[in-house]
Amino acid sequence: MKNNRSQTIRKLVLIAVFTSFSVVLYFLKFPLPMIFPDFFKVHFANLPAIIGGFVLGPVGGITIVVLRTLLKLPSSSTSGVGELADLLIGLAVVISSSVFYKYNRTKKGGIIALLLGTAAWVIVAVIANYFIIMPAYLKVTDTQGVLAKLAVIKGINENNFMEYYILFAVIPFNLMLSIAVNIVTYFTYKKVSALSKEFYEGGKE
Repeated sequence: MKNNRSQTIRKLVLIAVFTSFSVVLYFLKFPLPMIFPDFFKVHFANLPAIIGGFVLGPVGGITIVVLRTLLKLPSSSTSGVGELADLLIGLAVVISSSVFYKYNRTKKGGIIALLLGTAAWVIVAVIANYFIIMPAYLKVTDTQGVLAKLAVIKGINENNFMEYYILFAVIPFNLMLSIAVNIVTYFTYKKVSALSKEFYEGGKE
């Protein structure tokens, strides 16, 4: 009983640690001007959530994503719209990758899990931008205002802006970001997993 309580506490500590790193990485973001719209920001906040999902299981990963979002929400510059989209993407990535990896804990299984996460990331990003982010922008500005923000996309106009936005901004940006996050995950997971396991199993002593 004592050991179970100790392990539960250690698991909560690990969730707190992964969440803390995720929040910090959420704030360390930067745009890619002249390539993507300036409201597209590169950040690696999903990295600790993915690793946390692999180490602690799907529930642990989901908890990290939810806590990260709640902690970031008060400082939102998008009235919560961006955070909602990031929440949906984070949940899709963590659930798809961690559930698969839970039952396929091999190197090959890890790679497939990351690929599934990438697919989920891009698909949900498209859905979130089409149904949440762009409609939100259109409520506070007109089409010309949106086009001004999307001017970096060549050939975009008021007749094709949604299709061009999705095809030439949302999909390539999120594909690039998810691949970058997964590459870092691949090369850091083993070390982080070993340290986490050592800490967690210390509760069995």
